[in-house]
Amino acid sequence: MTLRGKHSSDSGLHAEGDDALMRDLRRQARNSPMLTAHEEQRLLERSAVGDSASQERLVAANLGMVIRIAEARQDQGLSMPDLVQEGSLGLVEAIRGFAESGETDFAKFAMQKAGEQMDVAIAAEAAAVRDAQLLVAAADDYERTELTLGRELKRPPTERELAEKLEWTVERTRYVATVVADARRRHDEELLAFIDPDAIAELDDDEDEALDG
Repeated sequence: MTLRGKHSSDSGLHAEGDDALMRDLRRQARNSPMLTAHEEQRLLERSAVGDSASQERLVAANLGMVIRIAEARQDQGLSMPDLVQEGSLGLVEAIRGFAESGETDFAKFAMQKAGEQMDVAIAAEAAAVRDAQLLVAAADDYERTELTLGRELKRPPTERELAEKLEWTVERTRYVATVVADARRRHDEELLAFIDPDAIAELDDDEDEALDG
């Protein structure tokens, strides 16, 4: 049976896509005209009353600032495009809220909001990774216990037996069992996606010839 390594370069392709996207964003930032203080104030006033075109102009003019803040936070769990996206959300919040903020320096206010939004997203991603790691460890414990109990009992263990052995609640055991079952299903589907149908056909042909012989 021949397996295709279709997913072996996925991370490389993803990185290339991120690099291409960042090149495009940096180009947009370079090509966006600078704003005078008067223009910035006028756009902020219009944005405050819901003028989307003025808001977009302010976002474009401050894209370079968002990229610089993102660069200071790279390698902290989020890709550069994701950081820029989160920072842009913070920038929009700054644009909409500047008039009522009591602040007088929009650039400083925008940098603060963009950075805060990125930091929140980084923290959320880190928490999600920790949760995923804990779930993987729980799934490993579940599978080992399921195998051990099955051998001892000479039959598949019940949900309650597994819960008692693992010292978990039945609800937690049921949840982890669902995760394990889904992981097994996905593994089977990915394995099938790797399989070369031509190789299967060749094996079938060989078996038919052997039977005919």
